[in-house]
Amino acid sequence: IFHFHFQIFGGLVWILVASSKVPEPMLQGWVMFVSVFCFVMSTALLCLYICGAHGGSSSWVTLDVICQETASLFYLSAAVLEAYLTYIAASKFTAHIYRENIAAVVFAFLATLVYVIHNLCSLLRWKSS
Repeated sequence: IFHFHFQIFGGLVWILVASSKVPEPMLQGWVMFVSVFCFVMSTALLCLYICGAHGGSSSWVTLDVICQETASLFYLSAAVLEAYLTYIAASKFTAHIYRENIAAVVFAFLATLVYVIHNLCSLLRWKSS
C-alpha cells in the first residue's frame, strides 16, 4: 500500500521542483534526478509485484530493502538540499515562488518519511524471512 504513496508524493515533488525557480541548477538537478529515479524505480517495483514476478522468493524482500534504503537516503539528501537552498534564496524569491519551493520541501520530506516507514517494514519482513 505504500507504493501508491510513493507515486503520489514522488510525483508531487517532481512537479513542484520542476516548476520551482532555484538559483543553483546543480542542486535542483540532483533533486529532480532523485524524484524521477525514485518515481521510476517505485513504479517498476510495483508493476513487477503486481505481475507476480517476485514468485514468493526471499530475494524479493532483499531487493525491496535495498531499493527502499537507497531511495530513503536519496530523498533525505534531496529534501535537505531543497530546504537549504530555499532558506538561502528566500529573499530573492517572490511570494508565489517561495510558496512553491516550500511545498516542494514539505512533500520531499513526506516522501522521505514514507520511504523510511516502508524501509522499516521491509527490514522487519526481511528479518522474519
